[in-house]
Amino acid sequence: MIGRHLILEHWGGNLDPETLAEAMEAAAVAAGATVLSRHFHPFEGGGVTGVLMLAESHVTVHTWPEHGYAALDLFMCGDAPVEAAADHLDAALAPARTSRQIVPRGVPA
Repeated sequence: MIGRHLILEHWGGNLDPETLAEAMEAAAVAAGATVLSRHFHPFEGGGVTGVLMLAESHVTVHTWPEHGYAALDLFMCGDAPVEAAADHLDAALAPARTSRQIVPRGVPA
């Protein structure tokens, strides 16, 4: 296995773009990841798409404030504790409801 891809869904909670960016960076650091760069693009209506480029892979977010929803993807190679990053995001953004799915990546067929 090369890494793990954690798919995280948030309903409710804090969807403020700056809060999301700060929480994502802190979550990456909590997992021991190295942030190489970040880019966040705001949309009319308050939505945002953001990406953190990590030495270990990436963290992304796409929000739909009109639905109170955020889709987050955390992909980290090696043994990086991707769950620790997700735990940090849950605590920082305080969603009313969450869903998680972990997909092993790079597993031979």
